[in-house]
Amino acid sequence: MTAHALHRKSVFTALPAMRLVAGKKPSVEDIYPRLFDAILEQRIAPASRFTEESLGETFGVSRSVIRRVLAKLSHQQVIILRPNQRAQVAAPDALQTQQILEARRLTEITVVQLACAHATPTQVRHLRELIARERECIDRDQRGPAIRLSGEFHLQLAAMARNAPLAQFLNSLVPLTSLIIAQYEAHACTYCAWQEHAAIVDAVEQQDAHSAVSLMTRHLDHLETKLLNRDTFAKKPT
Repeated sequence: MTAHALHRKSVFTALPAMRLVAGKKPSVEDIYPRLFDAILEQRIAPASRFTEESLGETFGVSRSVIRRVLAKLSHQQVIILRPNQRAQVAAPDALQTQQILEARRLTEITVVQLACAHATPTQVRHLRELIARERECIDRDQRGPAIRLSGEFHLQLAAMARNAPLAQFLNSLVPLTSLIIAQYEAHACTYCAWQEHAAIVDAVEQQDAHSAVSLMTRHLDHLETKLLNRDTFAKKPT
């Protein structure tokens, strides 16, 4: 085995094969969730530095596709891109985590109020489908996808608010929160209980802004309690 192959083996662990339609080349939309899931499940080591070439070989796609996926993850602050250096998975500390959660709290209270005013039946149905997929991943102990889908719930809720700046802002906070959960919370599949998501959707569907705000506040309280526990950052999983 070559040194290059050994390096790839140390960085990428048991990545599942792609399931694609015959003749269809993998797109950014195909690769993004798989790469993000691999990061969340630490099948790509948190401290590892990887190249476009190594990722392209692993996922069987061109460097241009990988470059666009990395750009998206960089915009979401999940990975760090620096000129003339290899990409690296981010590792937020306790202070960064506190600041992220504070920003999310201020933003998501407004988002859920706006969602109550603008949600359509189709959008509500989409939220319920996300919750069902999240629950299915939890039942199957698929840690990475469960965390990612939980974050997508919040991003979809932001899209329903019909406020582009708020949605864009959350898009830079929620994926990074997902990374923090994966890196520091041992029981990540329970951090963002699907039952709490379902209750929020019920309130949004009923256009009950008061209840929706109360439920979202409680939901974020639970997340903050788990992630800012004094032992969380003292005993980071290896």
